[in-house]
Amino acid sequence: MKDNTHATKYAIIYTVLISVILLTPLFVYFIYMKNIHSIQNELLLKEKALLVINAMHEHNTDEEYFEYPRFKTFKSGLYDKSFKPIFSLIDYKIKYFKDGYHLDGNDAYLIIELPKERYFGAMYLIVKNELSFAVIYEKIMLILFSLLVLIFILSIFFLQTFAKPFKKLNKTLDNFIKDSMHEINTPLSIINVNIDLYNRKNMPNKYMQRMKAATKVLANIYDDMDYLIKYDRMKYDNEIIDVALFLKERIEYFEEVALMKNIIINSSVGSTYKIRINPKKLQRIIDNTISNAIKYSHENSKIDVKMYIEDNKCHLSFQDYGIGIENVNKIFDRYYRENLNHGGFGLGLNIVKSIIDEYGILLKIYSTPKIGTEFLYVIPSIIKNIV
Repeated sequence: MKDNTHATKYAIIYTVLISVILLTPLFVYFIYMKNIHSIQNELLLKEKALLVINAMHEHNTDEEYFEYPRFKTFKSGLYDKSFKPIFSLIDYKIKYFKDGYHLDGNDAYLIIELPKERYFGAMYLIVKNELSFAVIYEKIMLILFSLLVLIFILSIFFLQTFAKPFKKLNKTLDNFIKDSMHEINTPLSIINVNIDLYNRKNMPNKYMQRMKAATKVLANIYDDMDYLIKYDRMKYDNEIIDVALFLKERIEYFEEVALMKNIIINSSVGSTYKIRINPKKLQRIIDNTISNAIKYSHENSKIDVKMYIEDNKCHLSFQDYGIGIENVNKIFDRYYRENLNHGGFGLGLNIVKSIIDEYGILLKIYSTPKIGTEFLYVIPSIIKNIV
């Protein structure tokens, strides 16, 4: 689905670019066709002028009346040497009093000098009509539309053709990641179970604690990747969750991870506050925030986690005292890692951003390099009613 979306997007871009390139010759063609149309119109005016002159030439001077020729779309008139009308059907004010063909916007007229004292004392014959370029506009629009459609279809075809090897490679890579995730999950679960069994039968030791903490770090990375893989393929239903209890469980889960760096997680969790949200999505928000706080904190420091209600909104605060963030605007970009020495894949906060945008959760970040960072989530009360 995304591949088709990208193909359509780039096909539109290529269509616009190529169309812009083609507009120059099309514009030249348009000017050329207008000139041709204007020349054809001049010939028509000369033809009508000749009919008027012939009619006057064949007129018998003994006859009392002369029936002046009239045309459906052409108007004409006879004028004296001062261009005052002797007889005229033209209701247009002539601007250019000179022999020849003249254009004034859509108005076209032809001025012909007549022999002196020959045709009712007239010196000039003027024939006029309105010049319409509608036919040319229609033709140009038809050509342009046809080109756009043709270019778009060809762009889609070529993009999809060129993308086939990459689609195949992406599909193979997706299958590899899915299989790898499955293979990772099984030994990870076995390690966790065996560590728990060992701790029940034996006195706790620091080596087992480190192994347990390491598996939790791996589990968090696994959960992020699993969420990304399943995001477009499954529906995450909302449930009523007590934020206070949920937060306490996640803090307890990460305490062993924090101890690897001698970090203490201080928690101040307020009263019950229930919201309707998907538990996996809430877990991704909390787990990634705590995990990052641990990752970027100095050893032998602390992390303060608070939950409190203010203005009928639930506030979740995660404060670390570590290296801080230099570029807050980039941390939500997928695969972005501000500090490459701390590992990770740059997925966590990208996932967090998509979830908080979905639920309308406000995130405020207060960070000072080398001092620390606070992530403050403000959960609106409306989430209580989300189905």
